[in-house]
Amino acid sequence: MIHETLPVGPLQCNCSIFGDEQSREAIVMDPGDDIAEIVAILQRHKLRVKAIVITHGHIDHVGGAAKLKKITGAPVHMNEQDTMWLDRLETQAQWLGMATPERTEIDTPAREGDTLDLGPARMHVLQTPGHTLGSISIWIPAENKLVAGDTLFRDSIGRTDLPGGDYDTILRSIHNKLLPLPEDAEVICGHGPNTTIGREKERNPFLTR
Repeated sequence: MIHETLPVGPLQCNCSIFGDEQSREAIVMDPGDDIAEIVAILQRHKLRVKAIVITHGHIDHVGGAAKLKKITGAPVHMNEQDTMWLDRLETQAQWLGMATPERTEIDTPAREGDTLDLGPARMHVLQTPGHTLGSISIWIPAENKLVAGDTLFRDSIGRTDLPGGDYDTILRSIHNKLLPLPEDAEVICGHGPNTTIGREKERNPFLTR
């Protein structure tokens, strides 16, 4: 499977592009900004986007979704519990001192147990609230990869001090949904470097207390 990750926008959100070599279909996760760069990667691999997946509603992850949807026609998958953040795009933009992006609509609510197929690979939606009410992670067993959004970072966890965040909830999400995955599973974090489940079990100070 084709997989490219690029940091986008002022907060350098990690946008993941997954593509199937046979069908040339693609799924783009967290296109927060820099849509021209994302489109260039899609064109280089001759990929057609079948779905846009948003791990949570913060502007750095969802800011470019409406623009990418206009270009590709692909539906947006996101958990409805984060609709409040779509309603607050202007406020979020003011926090960052940036222009307010066009609001996207949720075409397909992303919920626990939902799946998306890309070629032979099946992607599983895990609801992992705590950073926001509607945070999700995407587990791809065939690739042994987890797209964790801002739930789990290398040596850290997502912040919980914004509306809808809760420290105990994010820890439950990580312990109950993410840490049971294979220890060698690669974790693509919402920001910063990748990690593995095993590494975070051993070294993440939030998880080893």
